[in-house]
Amino acid sequence: MRTAKTKNLILCGLFTSLIVVGAFIRIPIPVVPFTLQLLFTMLAGLLLGGKWGAASVCIYIVLGLMGLPVFAEGGGLAYVLKPSFGYIIGFAIASYVTGRIANKAANPGYKRLLTANFIGLGIVYLFGMVYYYLISNFYLGTPIGLWPLFLYCFILVVPGDIVLCILGAILGKRLIPIMNRM
Repeated sequence: MRTAKTKNLILCGLFTSLIVVGAFIRIPIPVVPFTLQLLFTMLAGLLLGGKWGAASVCIYIVLGLMGLPVFAEGGGLAYVLKPSFGYIIGFAIASYVTGRIANKAANPGYKRLLTANFIGLGIVYLFGMVYYYLISNFYLGTPIGLWPLFLYCFILVVPGDIVLCILGAILGKRLIPIMNRM
């Protein structure tokens, strides 16, 4: 029991580090930069399960809010007021849901992994776009309409994230059996 908890804590820390690294591997595009955070938050859920996957993302969020520059555009408590912070909240919830769906089977197939990843992707975009809309329109005073929001915060970035969902399923299918043997 003790070794399982130690293993989970170590893996949780590892995935927190990978999410940080994923924030700095980015392709600049308008509004929301394309990063590898989604891939690592999905893999955290797939490989660690919902609880530990979400824990690794929550640790990442706490580190960023404490002031460490681990988010794609810095860190600090004021980051909560950035329109893109909703995506970060979505990462934690999506990691939990992705892990719960994927780990209902001991050795999930591609269909289950892809389903989990795409549901997680939907959660990230739901939280991200709603938060972006609310912060922009009601706090920052830089209103954004629904069509520009949909264009810049979904259409322009979702193709890359779909590729990350597929890559996450492929990696998950290969790595879950290895994780189960540990």
